[in-house]
Amino acid sequence: MPTQKTIAATGNAVVAEALRQCSPDVMAAYPITPQTTIVEEFAGFVAKGRVHTEYVTTESEHSAMSACIGASAAGARVVTATSSQGLALMWEELHIASGMRLPIVMANANRALSAPINIHCDHSDIMGARDTGWIILFAETAQEAYDNTLMSMRIAENPEVLLPVMTCLDGFITTHSIDRVEIMDDESVADFVGEYTPVNALLDLENPVSHGNFAGLGGPFFEFKKAQREAIERSRKVITDVAAEYSVLSGRPFGMVETWGMEDADVAVVVIGSTAGNARHVARQLRADGVKAGVVKVRCFRPFPFAEIAEALSGVKAVAVLDRAESFGAEGGPLFLEVRSALYDSSERIPVVNYIYGLGGSDVRLELIETVFKDLSDIAAGEEAPAGLVYLGSR
Repeated sequence: MPTQKTIAATGNAVVAEALRQCSPDVMAAYPITPQTTIVEEFAGFVAKGRVHTEYVTTESEHSAMSACIGASAAGARVVTATSSQGLALMWEELHIASGMRLPIVMANANRALSAPINIHCDHSDIMGARDTGWIILFAETAQEAYDNTLMSMRIAENPEVLLPVMTCLDGFITTHSIDRVEIMDDESVADFVGEYTPVNALLDLENPVSHGNFAGLGGPFFEFKKAQREAIERSRKVITDVAAEYSVLSGRPFGMVETWGMEDADVAVVVIGSTAGNARHVARQLRADGVKAGVVKVRCFRPFPFAEIAEALSGVKAVAVLDRAESFGAEGGPLFLEVRSALYDSSERIPVVNYIYGLGGSDVRLELIETVFKDLSDIAAGEEAPAGLVYLGSR
């Protein structure tokens, strides 16, 4: 087992530490609230000689991702971080990074998208990027943010995958709150992450290649996209294998989903990110009162764990899906649509209710989660499920 020390630190601080321990060749970044202290801390590591990384300061997030793409294509191990409007400004480049099969690792501090202007947490930024071809992991706590960052490097650089990975943590709630975190020693992290062996690097002058080629009518564009799909499907096993290896190394269990109380649950909440802690707390209280409540936390959003979700919810009488993002004009929020799809082939026809909550950092009070479980208990007892989505806690 590696040497681990326990520290009190923010989510952003331990993400920066994890990135340092991965020894990247290049970080190109532009600061944006609430991501700023990730790149600030990392720049401090560079200045103090604690990591030998080329730190590229850029004039925008679009330029930051462009620099990351160029460096990764050249054969470098590359990391960055962003949030909200910064992620939106990168949108064009996100597709290029995944289409060029570049294993960039990026931390995203989840924050609402304007307008109106809001610097607080919801998932509208990352959900707007959910179909850009990146693998997407979510952290509930600072500990998970640290662990996910280390695993992301192994997943992205796996020869069977070679796709960029975003590891997401909730703005201010996780990024800026001080939490108890176990940090592994540098040597153990280096052994786990390993050395990066680039594939088709531009600077491999013995084997010259070109990147970003034109693939118009009659070209291989269709086949490129098919190959991306195949790669992200292969990543399912890689994610599971890396998580299993990391679980042994760290002593902390990981999977694409995490369940609590689902062995005999009648009612269950499906959730992403920091709100999972609130949901478990309420479910634990309800269990003490005789309500068979459970929680399913989605840790990997892309690729979506359809089989794991279907298995976790099997036998449940009513399900609530909590979305911290809208999907305007759709049947519900992004997570709800995926969960409904996962349950489509089930013969049980489980009632699934969508709750939109916490937009723009709105408080997620325990009594709101209690309301959700109360609704589910009523549905499980025979009451009709509400039609359409439900706004939780809005005025």
